[in-house]
Amino acid sequence: MTADHPSAPVGEPGDTATAEPAESILLDEPSTTDLRAKVTEAWQEFARALAVRLRELPADAHLELTLDPTASGTGDAVYSISVDVDGDGSLSARAVGNATLPQGYRLDRTAVADMIALGWSPPGVVAGSGGSFGLDGTAAEAPRIAALLSRTLRDVYGAPHPAFLVYLVQDAEGEPLAVEPLGTARSEFGPDADVEGDLEEALAEAAAAQVERDDVLDLADRVRTVVSTMLKSDTDRLQIDSDGDITIRAGSAMVFVRVRDNPPLVDVFSPVLTEVEPTERLYVKLSELTNRMPIGRLYCADDTVWASIPVFGRNFQATHLMLAVQVMTGLADELDDRLHGEFGGKRFFGEGDKPRRDESEHRTGMYL
Repeated sequence: MTADHPSAPVGEPGDTATAEPAESILLDEPSTTDLRAKVTEAWQEFARALAVRLRELPADAHLELTLDPTASGTGDAVYSISVDVDGDGSLSARAVGNATLPQGYRLDRTAVADMIALGWSPPGVVAGSGGSFGLDGTAAEAPRIAALLSRTLRDVYGAPHPAFLVYLVQDAEGEPLAVEPLGTARSEFGPDADVEGDLEEALAEAAAAQVERDDVLDLADRVRTVVSTMLKSDTDRLQIDSDGDITIRAGSAMVFVRVRDNPPLVDVFSPVLTEVEPTERLYVKLSELTNRMPIGRLYCADDTVWASIPVFGRNFQATHLMLAVQVMTGLADELDDRLHGEFGGKRFFGEGDKPRRDESEHRTGMYL
C-alpha cells in the first residue's frame, strides 16, 4: 500500500477482486456506527448477564467486580464491588468507599449522594459493611441489583466500558467457579488478552490455523480463529458486542473487528477521539497523518475521529489481519494522546481528559 491510497485494504500486490459499487462500501463505514449506542448496549448486555449470574450463584459464592486499575489509570485506587450469596440465597453487596481509596481518588459529596440515590446505604449502616457502601437483597431482585451495580461501576466509579472490568467468582473455599461470561468484562481466571505478546509466534499459529480450517470455515469463523489465536484464547471466549463486532481492549484504546459479506471485507477500526470540534485544521492534520501511515486511514465523522484499516475478505490472509490489529492497537494508543493534546475532545478511555484532581475531587472517568 502506498500513501497515495491510504484507505486501500491490506492485501498482496497481486490481489484482485470484482469491483463493488462504491455506495455498498460507504454504507458500512465505521462512522455509521452509533458509538454512544454501542457503549450503552455493551453495558446493558453486561447488566443482563450479571442478573442471570446472580440468580444462578450457589450458596456461599463470592463475586467480585473491579475496574482494572492498570488500564483505567487509577493507580493505587481500586474501585470494586463484591456480592456474597448467603446460605438462604439472599445477596449481600458491598461497594468500595473512601476508607480504602487514596487521596485524589476519593468520592466527593456529589458522588456519595449518587451512591445513596442509586440505593446504596452509607458505609457502616448495613451490618458488616464496615467502610464500604452496603446493599442487601434477594435472588429474585437480581435484575434490579445487577442494573444498580452496572450504573455504579459506570456512572460513579467511572468505568467507560465493561471491557475494563475484571471479575472473579469463587466458592466458599475460595476456589474459582466456572460461569458464563459477563458480557465483555474479563474473567480474572481467563487467558491474558495481551496483543503485545510474541507476534511472530501468533502469526505462525494463525497462519497454520487458517491452512487447516479454510476449507470448512466461512470468513467470520476464520476471523474469529485468527483473533482468538492472537489473543491466546478460545473462539468461544472472544468478546463480541451486540453488533457482532469483536472487541479488543488494548491499553487505553478499544479496537473493533467487523466482518462484512458484501463485499467480503474485514474492518479493524477504533474511535480515537470523540467530542472534538471538526475544523479545517483538524482535517488537514488527519490528512497529513494518513499520508504517513503505512496502512489505513484517519478521518472525522460528526464529532469523532476514527482510525480504520480494512482487510480483504477475498483470498483472506491471516497475516494481513494480524498486521492490521497490531497496527491499530498501537496507532490508537499513540494518536489519541497526540490529537487530544492538539485538538482537545475526549479519548475513548482517557483519564487525562479530565481536569487535574485535588484532594476534594473524586474520580469519574465516564466517557459517555
